[in-house]
Amino acid sequence: MKKKIVVLSGSGISAESGISTFRDAGGLWEGHDVMEVASPGGWQKNRALVLDFYNQRREQLNNVVPNKAHFALAELEKEFEVQIITQNVDDLHERAGSTNVLHLHGELKKARSIGDASLVYDWEKDIQLGDLCEKGFQLRPHIVWFGEAVPMLDKAIGISREADIFLVIGTSLVVYPAASLVEYVERGTPIFVIDPNKPTMVKLKNCTFIEKKASDGMEELIKVLFQK
Repeated sequence: MKKKIVVLSGSGISAESGISTFRDAGGLWEGHDVMEVASPGGWQKNRALVLDFYNQRREQLNNVVPNKAHFALAELEKEFEVQIITQNVDDLHERAGSTNVLHLHGELKKARSIGDASLVYDWEKDIQLGDLCEKGFQLRPHIVWFGEAVPMLDKAIGISREADIFLVIGTSLVVYPAASLVEYVERGTPIFVIDPNKPTMVKLKNCTFIEKKASDGMEELIKVLFQK
């Protein structure tokens, strides 16, 4: 029976593919505060601005490709059962070949009804004002905004508890509630953290830090995993 690796990935793994983050831009996007384009309040204030922000981010996905770290995680499926829990809203894990990906914060290539959250559509093009669901409600990005509940969190907690090995890659473990997942890992489970900046967090037992960027860190991790 294959061992189960549970991966929590964050923006650091996508940054190597050229996807910019709010953190890179000092929390601003073309001079706009993050709360103006990624919160329910921002949506109520200026829907056109919010849609434009996510339309540009969706368009950016056409100009980037998965990097070595994404492909390395996909390759692990040959020897392990791999479940990825990602804070990222891009589709780079899937494009690299990973088959079990849970998106905690939503997906850029999906749209959702503002009147019925169960109506979610695959969406490759821009979302425009006037794009409606089948019930006549405006569509919005299928993204968990700041201040909104994380619908997939309970499922992610359950997955984390099943880990034989828990890997954190490309996240500083400061974005809650995602960062809390490491607290649900069973005692004694090996934990690996790949991040160029060693995260400041609660002391973790059985934890190995690999202070490298995602792609280099995955190379080192694979050597460790296959030594065992």
